[in-house]
Amino acid sequence: MCGIAGAWSFDGTGDAREDAVRRMTTCISHRGPDDHGYWSDDAAGIGLGHRRLSILDMSPSGHQPMASRSSRFVTVFNGEIYNFRELRDELAAGGATFRGHSDTEVMLAAFERWGVVPTVGRMAGMFALAVWDRAERVLHLIRDRLGEKPLYYGWVGDTFVFGSELKALRAHPKWQGNINRGALALFLRHNYVPAPYSIYSNIRKVLPGTALTFRSSEPGHVPTLDVYWSARDMTLRGSAQTVSGTDEELIAACEARLSDTIRQEMIADVPLGAFLSGGIDSSLIVALMQANSTRAVKTFTIGFHVPEFNEAEHAREVAAHLGTEHTELYVTPEETLNVIPRLPALYDEPFADSSQIPTFLVAQLARQHVTVALSGDGGDELFGGYNRYFLGQRIWGKVRRIPRSMRRGVASGLRAVSPQRWDKVFATVGGVLPGGPPAMAGDRIHKLAGVLSADTQEQLYHDIVSHWPDPRSVALGHAEHGTVLTDPSLWPQLPEFASRMMYLDLVSYLPDDILVKVDRATMGVSLESRAPFLDHRVVEFAWSLPHHVKVRDGVGKWILREVLAKHVPRRLFERPKMGFGVPIDRWLRGPLRAWAEELLDPSRLRQEGYFDERAVTEKWQEHQSGSRNWQYLLWDVLMFQAWLRA
Repeated sequence: MCGIAGAWSFDGTGDAREDAVRRMTTCISHRGPDDHGYWSDDAAGIGLGHRRLSILDMSPSGHQPMASRSSRFVTVFNGEIYNFRELRDELAAGGATFRGHSDTEVMLAAFERWGVVPTVGRMAGMFALAVWDRAERVLHLIRDRLGEKPLYYGWVGDTFVFGSELKALRAHPKWQGNINRGALALFLRHNYVPAPYSIYSNIRKVLPGTALTFRSSEPGHVPTLDVYWSARDMTLRGSAQTVSGTDEELIAACEARLSDTIRQEMIADVPLGAFLSGGIDSSLIVALMQANSTRAVKTFTIGFHVPEFNEAEHAREVAAHLGTEHTELYVTPEETLNVIPRLPALYDEPFADSSQIPTFLVAQLARQHVTVALSGDGGDELFGGYNRYFLGQRIWGKVRRIPRSMRRGVASGLRAVSPQRWDKVFATVGGVLPGGPPAMAGDRIHKLAGVLSADTQEQLYHDIVSHWPDPRSVALGHAEHGTVLTDPSLWPQLPEFASRMMYLDLVSYLPDDILVKVDRATMGVSLESRAPFLDHRVVEFAWSLPHHVKVRDGVGKWILREVLAKHVPRRLFERPKMGFGVPIDRWLRGPLRAWAEELLDPSRLRQEGYFDERAVTEKWQEHQSGSRNWQYLLWDVLMFQAWLRA
């Protein structure tokens, strides 16, 4: 894995350009501590920079920026091409020769044989790359299908810049960054800034599955957009052409597809391991890794001394059954809290998924032993693992028959009882409920009240995934920008509501939250993370499966459970989904209170001018009193404030 950056303009000297690009890549040296390089075409005014984390071909022949054999194409590449050996064999059969054995060299040879965009369509992997075509004098910026690897671009003055992280762009001497208030409003709704927006008005993100071709570095130049892979088209094809077979046949096909992918993703010239939480997704990845390995797989787990947040015991049992070389680390509250000051620099723009904290800790642990770690990310979105996929369907099935006016009345009644009172009610009757009283029952009931007035299923989904239901009530200056979640023309017409929710997660929550969280946490410690579920061949297979093998009898990931049961006893993984969190609500009333009060000081908010201090103060006071749990909404504001201060 690596970090890339570049600048393109005719302003200034070649020396000034090289100095600027080297400053940009130095800022992201954590993404590639093993090597660095620079290349320029002074006649064209472009410079490319690279930081290398050596994974394949540790020799100098893997050095970047790298030119194709004819020198027509020059690239800086961040990622892995898992099928590069098959592509290499095909190219060699046609006469191509190679100096080393890196996937980057194979990719460049393929560009010369098949062209840039057609080649990317044949690549299986995760990647963000820039390709300069010296013959045509055009720049291609390309991002992988699912958005595993980041790529930002925009103009600073009269210079076009791009890079793996925002900090690289900010390092350019002409940097000017104005806050994108529409993106801030989106951040408050979702706890992340969705692509193609960034927190800066002049900087955007390359969308997953697309290639942008720039023929000019002039500010405002509109690039050509090639969509080489469309999630929408893929889901429609899969829904229209579902595979047939018995349960046993589909289970065997699923295991074979995942095993083939995992074998490819275990290729590395450096130590490799896996994250193991003890949940279904990570346990399945590790089980299939161990089945394909002649030695014990290295696995890593973080443990907490708070039972409701601790999965380490479950992971330990799975590791013992599979015979992995398991490492676990129990972290203290102090160690966990010490991560928080690092978050603004780590994530580069406001990001408020609080599982960012344990994700960083487990990445830090793994990096002490390996350079590559496989993860179970993507299993929930592809195979129906989130509760909203079956609960949303159930809620809509009940409420859609009720007139909207009556639903609003019910919602008002539910809100009339405070969450604290609802918690007491459930505590009283909890003894007769299966599993006891639900956690945060009062807040969940108020969340339900908030979605009862939805007109459509998609609006219901939008309400379910929203943090601040009306960001305009707190963010000053601009309404939120439109996204795929607010544009019905971008939604595929899929038969099941759950499938439509899974699609929307696939193109929003997954790339803009989950994959951002994992990329920054792992690359922040120079660790490469690979997600076998997100190989596009697995994604396409998952969408070709009939819905009833994903969600069955109100239980998600049915087919993954059946594959895992062939390797691990059910008693080790059949339990309620826990998630990967930390007790933010308690911390804000305890050890984080002083830090938060400084950032949320009303006079400070008023002076900065981004938030309505009255709305924020009201939520803070209600949270401190214990009458409401506003941890998620407050964490959104706090992460912006901490980022702004940094």
